[in-house]
Amino acid sequence: MQLKGENFLSLLQSIIMGIVQGLTEFLPVSSSGHLVLFGSFLGIKTDTGIVFEILLHIGTLISVVFVFYRDILGMIKAFFEMASDIAKGHGLGLKKNPHRVMLIMVIVATVPTGLMGVLLGGYFERVFASVTMVSVMLIVTGTLLYMANNIKPGSKDTGDVKISDALIIGVFQGLAITPGISRSGSTIFAGLTRGFSRELATRFSFVMSIPAILGAAILEFWKYYGEGALTGSLTTAFAGMTAAAVAGTIAIRFLVEIIKKRKLSYFSYYCWIVGAGSLIIGLLMG
Repeated sequence: MQLKGENFLSLLQSIIMGIVQGLTEFLPVSSSGHLVLFGSFLGIKTDTGIVFEILLHIGTLISVVFVFYRDILGMIKAFFEMASDIAKGHGLGLKKNPHRVMLIMVIVATVPTGLMGVLLGGYFERVFASVTMVSVMLIVTGTLLYMANNIKPGSKDTGDVKISDALIIGVFQGLAITPGISRSGSTIFAGLTRGFSRELATRFSFVMSIPAILGAAILEFWKYYGEGALTGSLTTAFAGMTAAAVAGTIAIRFLVEIIKKRKLSYFSYYCWIVGAGSLIIGLLMG
């Protein structure tokens, strides 16, 4: 099935873009920042149509659900149990189950993220979408990752998470709308500064990305709805989605191991090199 439009992607292009999306969405290197650099230096067309972009978001969402399905199922069950307890006048009962705490904290963290995305998303994308600003933000991301790698992890477990913790981490996730700032890197850094264990900081970062990814897909649809931005073919779009899901799963599992082994500094060096290199190239080209 072919959709009307001008920006048709080949099957290979779709798969490559899906892989790039899946890897950069979860590895702490900023997917949006890479898209800006690819578009500026390599002339790669990143405006691929709303269908393709939404399916890429769905692909990355699938990877999170696949890796953290136990947490997801636990939170779904916790939602219905809490609803039943509230109906019976028993309150939230957060002490009964850590999944209830996780669910509430994800909701709390999503509030500042959502507000920042809706109110500031367009502004941040315009102001920080230049090669120079993306390069600087990649260097900032590298610095956050280096600091995160050297922060002594705390002992907070799921049941110890506070509203203030969730709000602060949600703000950091909101700041990641800035091209060049890594969502996973900034939220893991924030979690570690709040005394989270490395395992909890990683889990919370990825689980809280679910509403953020859904929100991004909805915003993309709303932005282009009615503008005839349905481009490409469904076959190539679904190929990109599948590639994003597979690459995202690999990226998440890889990052979890990297964090366990305290090797986040590898990504620091990468961000510093890419940031400094693109900054120099941008200045020379400018």
